[in-house]
Amino acid sequence: MKRRSMIAAVAMTLAALTTAVPALAQSGWPNKPIKFMNPFPAGGGTDAFARPLAAKLSQSLGQQVIVENMGGAGGTVGASAAAKQAGDGYTFFIGAIHHTIAESLYPKLSYNLRQDFIPITVLGSVPNAVVVHPKTGFKTMDDLIKFAKANPGKLNYGSAGSGASHHIAAEMFKKMAGIDMTHVPYKGIGPMMQDLLAGQIDLAFDGMASSSPQIKGGKIIPLAVTSTKRSNVIPDVPTLQELGYKDYELTTWYAIWGIKGTPPEIINRMHAEVVKAMNDPDLKKIWEAQSATAGGQSPKEFEAFINNEITKWAKVIKDAGIKIDN
Repeated sequence: MKRRSMIAAVAMTLAALTTAVPALAQSGWPNKPIKFMNPFPAGGGTDAFARPLAAKLSQSLGQQVIVENMGGAGGTVGASAAAKQAGDGYTFFIGAIHHTIAESLYPKLSYNLRQDFIPITVLGSVPNAVVVHPKTGFKTMDDLIKFAKANPGKLNYGSAGSGASHHIAAEMFKKMAGIDMTHVPYKGIGPMMQDLLAGQIDLAFDGMASSSPQIKGGKIIPLAVTSTKRSNVIPDVPTLQELGYKDYELTTWYAIWGIKGTPPEIINRMHAEVVKAMNDPDLKKIWEAQSATAGGQSPKEFEAFINNEITKWAKVIKDAGIKIDN
């Protein structure tokens, strides 16, 4: 009898130790630098959220958080590379609305957004703005539309790549307004903005995260915003809905995912740290300067949001007949 009791006690102790292993492993995280993979070149809208967040998390986690940029194909090249990383809690993916669009726009992706990544939360959402180079002489959307109708295909607009929200935003507007413009895809918003500032392209349907500094500096001119409400950064600029395009709405959002296989404890810890960082006064000011609405949804809520976005954009792309042109 005594022997059985001893065996039972030993078994219970072993079970307790086994249960404690994940907690012990998690308690040591992070014990080395963390990498944020950004699938666009430096200087774009994703960077505008990823880098301030990385700096804040470096302080709170006690380990450096590094942002690694890798542009190409509307963010799908970097997403593919991120999907191949180890799910050990030391690599995270900073993606965007573009990746829910890509699921139906690109016929062959080497990754699956819902299978290869673990949702954590949305970082922020920003309206896109129709911005033009001063050389165009456009002061209003009416100016742009009149010129485009009189000169089919002559205006060229830039985007972060085929399938990026900037591309879809322009194609949606082309269809509604009955105009033709030429798409010039780049490997990210950084390179696109350089050419827009230089007057190499005429306009863009760019996110406020990357456009607002250039608008404030008078280097590009905003004609309209794509959200249902005006931007607090450029409150005098009308929405496209106000200008008569009642069904037009597009807001660009940016988010963070874990890599498949990342332990749930680390996903939950990162979610908590990100939400805490976004409530910091310094980050709040940065978000506000970009006309951004902060995220913070739970991983489950974000997962449901992703599913809805993939379905939504698949219908938009099909109905508008949008195709990749490069």
